[in-house]
Amino acid sequence: MVSVQAEPYGPAPSLGVGFDFREVFGWPMTTGLTPTEKEELSVIRYQPDEQPPLPMAFGLGFQQAALCISGMVLTPMIVIRAAGLGDDAFLLWAVFAAIAISGVTTILQARRIGRVGAGYPLLMGTSGAFIAVCVTALQQGGPALLSSLVFVSAMFQFALAARLSWVRRVITPTVAGTVIMLISVTVMPIMFDLLGDVPEDVSPAGPPLSAAVTLLVVAGLALRASGALRLWAPVIGLIAGSAVAGFFGLYDLTRVLEADWVGVPSGWPGLDVNLDARFWSLLPAFVFVTLIGAIETVGDAMGVQTVAWRRSRAIDFREVQGAVAADGVGNLLSGLAGTVPNTTYSSSIAITELTGVAARSVGVWIGVVFVVMAFMPKVAALLLAVPGPVAAAYVTVLIAMLFVLGMRMVVRDGADARKGVIVGLSFWIGVGFQNQVIFPEHLGGFWGALLGNGMTTGGLTAMALTAFLNFTSSRARRIRTDLDSAAVSPIDDFLCAYAEGRRWPEEAAERLRAAGEEALLSLLQRHAQEDDAPPPRLLLTARNDGPDAVLEFVVATGGGNLEDRLLLLSERPLQPEPNELSLRLLRLYASSVQHQQYHGTDIVIVRVNGRAVR
Repeated sequence: MVSVQAEPYGPAPSLGVGFDFREVFGWPMTTGLTPTEKEELSVIRYQPDEQPPLPMAFGLGFQQAALCISGMVLTPMIVIRAAGLGDDAFLLWAVFAAIAISGVTTILQARRIGRVGAGYPLLMGTSGAFIAVCVTALQQGGPALLSSLVFVSAMFQFALAARLSWVRRVITPTVAGTVIMLISVTVMPIMFDLLGDVPEDVSPAGPPLSAAVTLLVVAGLALRASGALRLWAPVIGLIAGSAVAGFFGLYDLTRVLEADWVGVPSGWPGLDVNLDARFWSLLPAFVFVTLIGAIETVGDAMGVQTVAWRRSRAIDFREVQGAVAADGVGNLLSGLAGTVPNTTYSSSIAITELTGVAARSVGVWIGVVFVVMAFMPKVAALLLAVPGPVAAAYVTVLIAMLFVLGMRMVVRDGADARKGVIVGLSFWIGVGFQNQVIFPEHLGGFWGALLGNGMTTGGLTAMALTAFLNFTSSRARRIRTDLDSAAVSPIDDFLCAYAEGRRWPEEAAERLRAAGEEALLSLLQRHAQEDDAPPPRLLLTARNDGPDAVLEFVVATGGGNLEDRLLLLSERPLQPEPNELSLRLLRLYASSVQHQQYHGTDIVIVRVNGRAVR
């Protein structure tokens, strides 16, 4: 989340060696530039609300679909084979359903229908986090039991999407950024294994040369190319690497020649409506993994917003809610179809940053290509024939960019000492469990397979530490009132009592009261009601955070984002506009302002320095 810093009471943090650390992590250092000059510095060529040329949109959509389809096929294949099911008809059906559902939900994420969908090119695909629980379900009750468990657990994603604001203090940008960083920990071992996934009779020079060519071409074009050449860097790298692999005999076209052109497999397992003891014993595990997948989706939805726009803007949590809801739709359809659940693929964020194209039409084309591939086995087989070393080298570039994106999300949320502890411990605990070096002799069976995923253990650690930090914080003071002009006086009395109880100096107390008043006036302007309409309710909490006070205004939604408007104020000279006066004063009195918008809830968080400024 982007925090708007006010220099008088919130100076930019520094590493203490003569430069601002925000430059290191890509923070937009654009002081003194006009909005036009800032846009020229941006690498984003097409924002979500812009339309690139049709060939470009289709080409980018096709390449993303081509790169991710192997993972969608691999996950159900691993699950079904590990469960010991020899039914090829069910395997073909599960793969077909997984690809088709991924296509439909990818389109839904991009286009957004009502409150479902993020409105960004977020690619959907099968989730590897479900491998352990899905294998157990297939072994105990077969495909019908798996379908019922996936279907019911999807309902919890809809509940989380609707009430995401309730867990805002646990699923924070710091937690989401840590989860994104841990994705690299879980994915890179698989990529390293792919480097050696070649036939035994090929030349030893083939795998390293094909991987090196792919890596050098993609990275070189990403670093130095511009314009259309940069957009096609992934495709050019894959073609170059595949050409080298073909020279050494690594590109196997046998499966392509044997596959049918068009086909729809049979083998739908149906739903098991007899909810016996096996169902109830496995349901908690499915719900747990579903919520872990939803946390990854939350992180992806936050991450894509940070790379999709030319100008820095606040995270819109309504779009995060939409992403989680679309994820729930995907799991609901997966349950009905009898295949493994799906989730967002973080690689789509890295590709967006790499190509500079975040247009929704790209996401639509990704989904369309998936749906077509589901009905055309030969096309899917052609993409699956890409050699492992080539695919691994390409994905390594994306994962590296994704890791840095997670770091940037953590830094933008305010990287103080306490959050440093949360991120550092969570990350390395995730690394330890992923590499099975933390008491592996005590973890076996189902829980060993589940906690062996670094993203799961690291994410749970981050959430637990964040919850502990919130639980042990000083008790907050609260006041409830209507959001109208009559609330100014009781809120001022409330803040006076708070400052007096903390024995703040007079200067800090006046600053707190002024910040509270200007925040209230800004909310009154946003939530202007008709004369005969009842005012919305306002809940104001004030809590201690070291020497600072954190004010949290919770009110019904409406209007634009205050955080974005504060950012815009810094881009133009002072203008005598009455509706901006409260915002300018708030920017002066507050150390930082954060605005979280959810469906049905607006939350404005104002931090005020409690020290006397000399």
